[in-house]
Amino acid sequence: MGRVDRWAFDRVAATHLPGLEYVLPRLSRLADHGVLWFTAAGVMGLTGRARLRRAALRGSIGIAVASPGVNMLGKHAFRRARPVVDLVPPIRIRWKLPTSHAFPSGHSASAAAFATGVAMEAPRAVAIPVAATAGAVAFARIYTGAHYPGDVLAGVGIGALAALGTRLVWPARPPVAHVTRTTTEKVTITGDGQGVVAVVNAGSGGGGGSAAVPLLPSSAEAAVAVLERELPAARIVRPGRDDDLVKVFEEAAGEAEVLAVVGGDGTVNAAALAAMRRGVPLLPIPGGTFDHFARALGIETVADAVAAYRGGRLGRVDLGLIAPDGEEEGLVFLNTIGFGAYTELVERRERLEGRLGKWPAMVVAALRTFRHSEPVPMIVNGRSRRVWMAFVGNCSYGSRGPAPTWRDHLDDGQLDIRMVTTGSHVPRLRALAAVLAGHLHVTPGYRAWHGATLELVSPDGGFRVARDGELTSPSTAVRITKRPGSLAVFCPPTTR
Repeated sequence: MGRVDRWAFDRVAATHLPGLEYVLPRLSRLADHGVLWFTAAGVMGLTGRARLRRAALRGSIGIAVASPGVNMLGKHAFRRARPVVDLVPPIRIRWKLPTSHAFPSGHSASAAAFATGVAMEAPRAVAIPVAATAGAVAFARIYTGAHYPGDVLAGVGIGALAALGTRLVWPARPPVAHVTRTTTEKVTITGDGQGVVAVVNAGSGGGGGSAAVPLLPSSAEAAVAVLERELPAARIVRPGRDDDLVKVFEEAAGEAEVLAVVGGDGTVNAAALAAMRRGVPLLPIPGGTFDHFARALGIETVADAVAAYRGGRLGRVDLGLIAPDGEEEGLVFLNTIGFGAYTELVERRERLEGRLGKWPAMVVAALRTFRHSEPVPMIVNGRSRRVWMAFVGNCSYGSRGPAPTWRDHLDDGQLDIRMVTTGSHVPRLRALAAVLAGHLHVTPGYRAWHGATLELVSPDGGFRVARDGELTSPSTAVRITKRPGSLAVFCPPTTR
């Protein structure tokens, strides 16, 4: 193997690639200490797109795992000497050759780790150029005489495994959730948006200034500007602060061929109820802070929403329903319901997220919540429990943390139910570690199951729930059920 490796190195050294004598050495140098990859991660993070931010974070974590393993363990374990560069043209050796051991290649490991991490989360338009750049960096390490091909192949393998290993603690989420397409329902699509009624919650996705003198437009205001340009015949409805959103959506849905909504998940929730009752398709347009439902459909920008409308593809998704026991009508939810410490955790995290960022806010919120929260007595499906934390998802969610945000289907007919029940003592430290690691299932008293119905009774009176991010207080006895395929939505071409 060593002889084959040296022969392959000599063949690359003797290869003349016009123009690349100048490009590849500089690219190799740029990748020193991960500068190239961390710069790319920063640019991806600044785009504001959730998929690219996740891709940048996963790629960076892959480097953080692969680089120490290669440089601190692999190189010292094998102590392979660097290649003899007599056959390499001097123009390619523009900087001082490294003096560390050769096997495995650290540059190649970092390149492969970043490219693999990005490929697991980002769209092809981003993943392919990143992979091509990573391949060029890996080849440059041979072309400039820094490594044998075997060093590079080993580094690539280690880097790819490191990135794939991140799935053990942070499962990769699908780009979009599955939605059953409808073939019988038809909707009138016009080039100028005639028949579209768009209700805009101007308070969603705050801008950069105060309410009196905003420095930056809010996400909702920016979305309206795009709508007015792309769909000039669409009617824009801007409710006032004191208006009843449910009533506004009912009136809009009664007049619309297509009901569009610009706002966060709480606003989309109110729109979904009106669209379901009136039998009109819903077009969610991102304009809030998280936009979990729109992103699950594959709609991450206003341009995605406009493309989905013009494509005219309709699908049917499930709605969750929480209603007083014995009644057929109640409150719907598109994403999740939570209560107990879950409600406190989410409430605190969202208050802190704008200042601290998502994960630091989660840490601080978890510390504060777990220090003070106490289990609440509940009767769950006829059995008495002391519930410390509970989560109910509309369809099955993919991660195991206390507040998962993605799912593989929007139409599986199931409720995803997760609870931590306890006796008199709450294992706070262990639960805190489980929440921060995203593995709530290792907490004592954790139970998870799927079903179509969940019955809850609060012996001490009403309890608070977080429903699609909005806090509400239902009655003392509620029934959580599903309405499979009850909402028609527009699906972009990428939706499965």
